[in-house]
Amino acid sequence: MTGAVATKPDKPVTGPAIILVEPQLGENIGAAARAMLNCGLTELRLVRPRDGWPNPKAVSASAGADWVVDNAQVFRNTREAISDLHLVYATTARSRDMVKPVYTPSGAASEIRKEIALNRKVGILFGRERSGLTNHDVMQTQGIITAPLNPAYSSLNLGQSVLLIAWEFLKTADTTPEIDAFIGDGELAPQSDVQGLINHLNEELDAASFYRSPEQRPTMQQNLHNIFARARLTEQEAKTLRGVVARLAALRRQLKS
Repeated sequence: MTGAVATKPDKPVTGPAIILVEPQLGENIGAAARAMLNCGLTELRLVRPRDGWPNPKAVSASAGADWVVDNAQVFRNTREAISDLHLVYATTARSRDMVKPVYTPSGAASEIRKEIALNRKVGILFGRERSGLTNHDVMQTQGIITAPLNPAYSSLNLGQSVLLIAWEFLKTADTTPEIDAFIGDGELAPQSDVQGLINHLNEELDAASFYRSPEQRPTMQQNLHNIFARARLTEQEAKTLRGVVARLAALRRQLKS
């Protein structure tokens, strides 16, 4: 349908945050916002939009979904944009040299619905129009979403990509999610806690001269990121691991003195 003007929802549907990483054109941001509101999603996050923010072209391209555009949050980098989220999914058509679960849009939508039913905050990353997401972006996520499109021509624009995922999420609304207490009584740790653990571990590994070769350092740090991303740590597990790192570091310093 075309020509309809959307108004501010009385009760926005609880759904995943849509995170656009370094979007280039305001028109594309507006098209993504329009797709979101079509499917009842309202939380838009932007990481370093190329043409600055706010952008009047985004408002006009949103075709009435200006409430989504006006309330978009802007972040300096992907890490900040996902810091309060419990789970993050990356949309990408390219194979990655990482061990992560890969979902179809419908499979991801079902998983996201279950997580939200457990009051967990979920986000979905969409990459740059020309180059998509970097490995650094993807390594911070817990899963990958790939649409089974025509392998000879699988290119989608930003608005289409958001609509595809958002529509699959909307379709799950009539399905009662199975509540599976995957982590027992614990709550998943927000990404800021996980990143704090990784930073702490890296500091102590540096102090222990673990990274012997500068060339190996980026790959080894990426491996650490992926290990903890796959682990789906609870808040208590993250605290326990930080305590373990701190205790081992203290013992190392005692042995050196």
